[in-house]
Amino acid sequence: MIPFANTWPYDIVMKDIYVAECPFCHSPNVLLPLKIDELTSIREGKKKLLVFPCCHNKLTLVDTDRDYLLADTAIRNH
Repeated sequence: MIPFANTWPYDIVMKDIYVAECPFCHSPNVLLPLKIDELTSIREGKKKLLVFPCCHNKLTLVDTDRDYLLADTAIRNH
């Protein structure tokens, strides 16, 4: 089972990937430096280092689904 603390919701708007709020600095509506094709490769097992453009904190993404990004560490504790 996937630990909920390691997930963060995202949205796709006009082929751009956004999070409603940065889990680290709480900036609203952050455009992520990810492409939609990368979500597919992450879902297939490729890890991806995600650097948030607002505060430069990093997460390693290990999986995705239609609504959530899954990291290798807890995100919701910050």
